[in-house]
Amino acid sequence: MKQRAPLTLAAVTAALAAVCGLAFLTAPAATPAGGGPAAARMPVERSVLVCPSPSASDIAETTYTSLTPGKATGKGTARLLTKDGKAVLEPKQPGKPVGATASGAEAPALTGAADGVLAPGWSAQQTTKVAVGQARGLLGVACTAPGTDFWFPGVSTAKGRQDYLHLTNPDDSVAEVDIKLYGPDGLVKGKPGTADAVIAVDPRSTTKVLLSSLAPDAQLADVTAHVTTGSGRVGASAQIGEDGVGADWLPASTGPAGSLVLPGIPADATSVRLVAFAPGEDDADLRLKLAGPTGSISPAGNDQLHLKAGMTAGADLGNLTRGEAGSLLLTPADPKKAVPVVAALRVVRGTGAKQELGFVPASAPVGARATLSDNRTDDKATVLALTATGADAKVRVTASAGTEGGEATVKEVTVKAGTTLAVNPAPAPTGGKGAYALTLETLSGGPVHAARTLTLPHEGIPMFTVQTFADDRSAVSVPKAVQDPSILIR
Repeated sequence: MKQRAPLTLAAVTAALAAVCGLAFLTAPAATPAGGGPAAARMPVERSVLVCPSPSASDIAETTYTSLTPGKATGKGTARLLTKDGKAVLEPKQPGKPVGATASGAEAPALTGAADGVLAPGWSAQQTTKVAVGQARGLLGVACTAPGTDFWFPGVSTAKGRQDYLHLTNPDDSVAEVDIKLYGPDGLVKGKPGTADAVIAVDPRSTTKVLLSSLAPDAQLADVTAHVTTGSGRVGASAQIGEDGVGADWLPASTGPAGSLVLPGIPADATSVRLVAFAPGEDDADLRLKLAGPTGSISPAGNDQLHLKAGMTAGADLGNLTRGEAGSLLLTPADPKKAVPVVAALRVVRGTGAKQELGFVPASAPVGARATLSDNRTDDKATVLALTATGADAKVRVTASAGTEGGEATVKEVTVKAGTTLAVNPAPAPTGGKGAYALTLETLSGGPVHAARTLTLPHEGIPMFTVQTFADDRSAVSVPKAVQDPSILIR
């Protein structure tokens, strides 16, 4: 019997080349010059949220609300859990909000994840009412995705303020968190190991840090806190209490940028204070404008703000809105010299013993879609503010069903460039009961920045809280793969 000679490397290469040549002849036309095929936008497959512990008050009453927007069908799970694994919120399908309540000071921080059809745009919110005491007020905060870098302009170490940073670690390993404080003279230097502090946050736990304890010798009205992680990730929020005024949460400002929008200042604000910080090496000169219902104007006597590099500055803007809801626009005084800054507003409503405190951080645009999941159907309890910068914008507003029933409603509105449109009251579900969610979609124009003011008066006190909307990043770009048989013969 005749034996076959073994195949040589040259023969194998020739055979592969022949096959690949045939593949090239039958393959689709090559991608035109100028780049590969556009990446596809695909729904995210998993979302993680972190909610801080609501209050240290024994009389606190907290409402939780959660929603995944849209009408997608298919499988998915979503759960917000306590540290010991007890589910507090567990949505079952997109478009239908769920709610829960908790009382007292024992309500813990929550962490959770959503997957499948419940992951894209999953949102949750906690709103706490404290009727009396040092922490009196309405405190609202959206549960957020954990991260590694947060800016909090507007915190304080002054006498009469109790400002806490809540750091929540959702993961199974320790997170090392660095906190730096910047006052009007730059980095605050306290006792060794205090003002520039590294905090270890245990897995699946929360740590509260009293900011005045980091700088015991410095009583500063205007401070910027910078929170970063050396390892791991955390959810971070600042809880503010001010003697005789009120309490609320201060969410992180959007990251440093040359121009900022601080949306949704309530129409009846009696005091507005701007706190800003330039984290780089260059001073910043900012032009201030208030975008109201008919256009943008410069506040009398407060049309510019100078920020020294690395130093926090504040400016009292008085009763800035004068009876009409608006948004503060910060832009470079010299368009050719845009210096990145962060900023937030301290807002007071009411007077004397009937004052209440809230905060408005600089926010990112709504983008394609954004959801805020706790709103109320009480008369004029929920006011929506929309600000368009750059161009007129059309926005679709969807009010979900309530946690206790009702039907969703949809409304489209147009916002003129350079103005703030106050939708008062905000759209609500038909026959809705309980809390509901608002979802915004930018249909054209913009960018659009938005905030919702929730007001639940108590004994003559205009208790309120303001939350801003941010793109829910429910879709990610997934590059398309292209067949390349030539790799077999390279």
